[in-house]
Amino acid sequence: MKSRKVLHQQCTKSQLQHYWVAARFMHAMKLLPLLVVLVLIASCQPYTNTTELARITNEGVLKVGSIYGRTTYFNGPVTQEGFEFELAEGFADFLGVKLEVYPYYSYAELIEQLDAKRVDLLAANITMTSARKQAYKFGPTYQTLNFELVYQKGKDRPRSLKDLQGDLTIIANDLYREPMQDKAGEMYNFSWQETAEKDIEELLEMVANGELDYTISDSNVLAVARRRYPNLGIGFSITDTLKLGWMLNKSTDDSVRAALLEYFGYMQSSGKLAVLEDKYYGHVRTFDFVDTRAFMRAVNNKLPKYREMFEVHAGDIDWRLIAAMAYQESHWEPDAVSPTGVRGIMMLTRATASDLGVDERTDAEQSISGGARYYASLLSRVPARIQMPDRQWMAMAAYNIGLGHLEDARRITQSKGYNPDLWIDVKKHLPLLRQKKYYKTTRFGYARGNEAVNYVENIRRYYDSLMWLEQNTDEPFDLDNVDNVDSNNIDTIFVQGNDEQVE
Repeated sequence: MKSRKVLHQQCTKSQLQHYWVAARFMHAMKLLPLLVVLVLIASCQPYTNTTELARITNEGVLKVGSIYGRTTYFNGPVTQEGFEFELAEGFADFLGVKLEVYPYYSYAELIEQLDAKRVDLLAANITMTSARKQAYKFGPTYQTLNFELVYQKGKDRPRSLKDLQGDLTIIANDLYREPMQDKAGEMYNFSWQETAEKDIEELLEMVANGELDYTISDSNVLAVARRRYPNLGIGFSITDTLKLGWMLNKSTDDSVRAALLEYFGYMQSSGKLAVLEDKYYGHVRTFDFVDTRAFMRAVNNKLPKYREMFEVHAGDIDWRLIAAMAYQESHWEPDAVSPTGVRGIMMLTRATASDLGVDERTDAEQSISGGARYYASLLSRVPARIQMPDRQWMAMAAYNIGLGHLEDARRITQSKGYNPDLWIDVKKHLPLLRQKKYYKTTRFGYARGNEAVNYVENIRRYYDSLMWLEQNTDEPFDLDNVDNVDSNNIDTIFVQGNDEQVE
């Protein structure tokens, strides 16, 4: 009988499922020799199963529709990125087929593609509302979110729609329209505006800059955006918690849904879904207005003085990562000194500075050069099997507490049945280095592991902000910029009680 590996090379996943079900049955009935003959005769000849899953595996391509956005799909500096994109990439690998992503700028365009069956499914941060579930099929829930009313901090916080004193503009599609219709249904003649010319990130920027009074945003997008626009405030929730799922055409059979159940079950049980969520959202779920605002001001006022030094001395490492570390260490102050004696813009110890040939720790260029080289050396000493980006977060933690303490935390992580090569697991156990019952058994003893976790998560947020600023503007970030709202291509929508909206 052909091995399972050989069969995988010649057969579709659907065929294999049939073979192994048959194998288990025939083995139980002591008819396994008959199965051997059947498989050798079939030799994985073209299979007549006409399910959607069989079609996808036979064609070797999974076509996924998505929307351009930081939490869905975008072209990063090196390759495509986005939470939804990486999930879709994983599903294609799971099926053993090639992934083709078709990104669009509007939800309406996306729906057209699904309705016309030009794509197999939509992976686009889509909520499973009652109306949507009647019109389409969905895969399993993989995340939850809610929609928030967003305003500019410093102005009166609205706690209900009745408190709104200005213009409310939302994205012109059903993802945003349905929550507003549900929330405003009880209010007679309540109105808002819709725009098809701007995306949600643009509307959030307008609110942050005082160009727009209010908008609504899903909580995932808002968590990321508040790192760039710290003066975005949450007035109140427009919706209760909503479930996210990948959307399928209503006429699609259940074979793809069955595969999605299997895939997301695997992602959940293996911990890979949690790792992916941590990569995109783990560092932005908590929000510190004062810290974020101070950082964005420092980007304008301090970073230009040192940017070239970071670029020159970062080597093969992204200069923005070294800059983010330096801000966490010293807030870009070259004369900074800590109570423990570390000093300079990269906060080097005397011993480390000596090893790196840094004569004057408070000299900004020497410190940046030394800190970048020290981080690079830590990165090279983290076990090679640890993949990026976990590798860089581990090296960063080592910069804070030392490589020895990091290894102690990784050993504790493994002893508790978790993966010592995943940052999401290691960061759960780093704080245990403060507890005697754990650190007394380690090689390097006590360490403030909780501080190392905060250290890394802060740098991730600063780094994320620097990447976004670098990719989206050549001008300094101005927290106080206020212009007039552009009213072009904005339609006004009214809700009269529970009646249908009228334009």
